[in-house]
Amino acid sequence: MITGINDFKNVFFIGVAGSGMSAIAQYLSGIGKNVSGSDRFFTPDTYNETREKLELAGIQCFLQDGEGINENTELVVVSTAIENTVFEVQKANQLGISVIKRSELLALIANSKKTIAVGGTSGKSTTSAMLFDILKYAGLQPSIISGAGLVSIIGEGKIGNAEVGKGEWLVIEADESDGSIVQYHPEIGLLLNIDKDHQEIDELMDIFTQFRNNTNGKFVVNQSNFLSAQLSVNPLHDFSVDQNNAARYATADFHQSGFTIQFTIDNVPFSINTVGKHNMENAVAATCVANLIGVSLQDCAQALNKYEGIYRRHQVLGEKNGVWVIDDYAHNPAKCAASIAACQYISPKVIAWFQPHGYGPTRFLRTDFVKEISNILRPMDEIWMSEIFYAGGTAVKDISSNDLIEDIKQLNANAFFVENRNDFLSAVRPHLTENCVLLLMGARDPSLEGFGKQIWENL
Repeated sequence: MITGINDFKNVFFIGVAGSGMSAIAQYLSGIGKNVSGSDRFFTPDTYNETREKLELAGIQCFLQDGEGINENTELVVVSTAIENTVFEVQKANQLGISVIKRSELLALIANSKKTIAVGGTSGKSTTSAMLFDILKYAGLQPSIISGAGLVSIIGEGKIGNAEVGKGEWLVIEADESDGSIVQYHPEIGLLLNIDKDHQEIDELMDIFTQFRNNTNGKFVVNQSNFLSAQLSVNPLHDFSVDQNNAARYATADFHQSGFTIQFTIDNVPFSINTVGKHNMENAVAATCVANLIGVSLQDCAQALNKYEGIYRRHQVLGEKNGVWVIDDYAHNPAKCAASIAACQYISPKVIAWFQPHGYGPTRFLRTDFVKEISNILRPMDEIWMSEIFYAGGTAVKDISSNDLIEDIKQLNANAFFVENRNDFLSAVRPHLTENCVLLLMGARDPSLEGFGKQIWENL
């Protein structure tokens, strides 16, 4: 039975190219495990960049045909998307090999280090990256297992979502969407916010309450977020962006100029090459945790001044003829609104395009999407949507992106539907001006990266 990371040497990942799976695979390879894996996106005689980077990290990659699983395999790891009917899972069961979920393995890894678990419905990847950069700058040699690639690590030719350091601290994202966050018992638990996303508020409050109760050391919350503030344990460990007197760490003097934000914490000035008040919130969260474990505010500020960002989080693809093209992972109502708001500091006109994912989630969040997006749009701004991304399965297709667009139109906002996203650029061209932002938003669809590049190249 596998009860810790010292109980196995040879581990196989089914779906190893996924962002969450590849991060853990790289981490285990980095600490000396024999790691291999398969993925449905690996096909014969076809180049795959993720496969190449995994193999450079010492991870042997296979087609998803069972060849990689044998009598030497001690552990097979699956994501929540992998069902028991998958041939490789059946083969592992026939060979008597232990099969565990990705989240269970991450919990075992977290138990082996002094772990900082970053939770919340928005901002986990960015805050994790910022915190990792601060701890690294401070000489603490941290490790990270993230859901998104850090530009600083991608620049080393890696996927960018994991790094093994020699220090005692490990930064992880704690995901609430599948409930796996309740499996972690971190040294520090960080709660960024609670907003309606994959579950109803009551369910989220129960999950994050368990997260708080499972934290072995300090529990840090955002006092600016009404729901997360209710779970505060000690205000001296908390942060705020609205001069909340209860929180120890509060920001002041926010200013955004183009693609740079500035603010202060305890009169220490911060300047970061990113956009939006939500990223100030992420930065003060990372600073709060780092300061609680001994990093000075001055060092936090200097580290974040060098912050390079993460993949598809307000990633600037470039500028042509006065049009800035920005690619973002925003996918729930609060994130979409924050993403649009951040771009409003850059230009007097923001044209936002959004591809919702999943018919169930879109139906669940319809009212919230309409409210958040219509409220944030200025008279010159526009929202465009293409049809909902369908990942397969037995979903009931009784809602369309156009339903959201029609709702937004009823609130007198500029809203447009273009069913096929390949028709978006030609449709939006007459709306582009010499001083505007074209913001692309969406998640879960692995082809969105290519779509963003296609828009940029053909602009």
